[in-house]
Amino acid sequence: MASRAQCLYLRATEGPAFVQARYGSARGLARLWLAKLRPLRRFEAVDWAAVRRLVFVCTGNICRSPYAEARARAADFPTVSAALRGGSGAPADEAAVAAAAAAGTDLRKHRSTAIGEMEFDAGDLLVAMEPWQAETLAARFGGMPEVQVTLLGIWSTPQRPHLHDPHGLSADYFRTCFTLIDSAVDAMLARIRQ
Repeated sequence: MASRAQCLYLRATEGPAFVQARYGSARGLARLWLAKLRPLRRFEAVDWAAVRRLVFVCTGNICRSPYAEARARAADFPTVSAALRGGSGAPADEAAVAAAAAAGTDLRKHRSTAIGEMEFDAGDLLVAMEPWQAETLAARFGGMPEVQVTLLGIWSTPQRPHLHDPHGLSADYFRTCFTLIDSAVDAMLARIRQ
């Protein structure tokens, strides 16, 4: 049986059901508000005419980035995805597979790829899910003038500069997260194809 202190901690970090469904957890909501306070304009400055491939990046490449990759691929645009901290070869998270299937996307064949194992080309747009990821990518690859970095949630409706990791969270939040990814992928492809 959980102690009162443990119950209060869980309530504070997980948040009420509506917060869990919309933001993943109270921590996800807090990180979203912190992201909105950060100067992120540099990630809005994308030369869309130069984009030839979308490279979606998240922490482990098992939930958000493989789904975004699959959606861009379904729209017939060159795309890959990668893990910023994870290794290669891991399958998509089971909850992500289920949520993607409900949205008409199959992630069963996905296997993660570590970003260190990728080669980048002129026209690559690295698309991060969280500000720290975008800043890490900009620091690591910003010296390559042909590679750009952006935040996926800047292009979603509504805007979510921090798209919280759904790994281990509710099915409701997976739906929210994937709906936001859908809107962002659609918006980015519309700009690229103008």
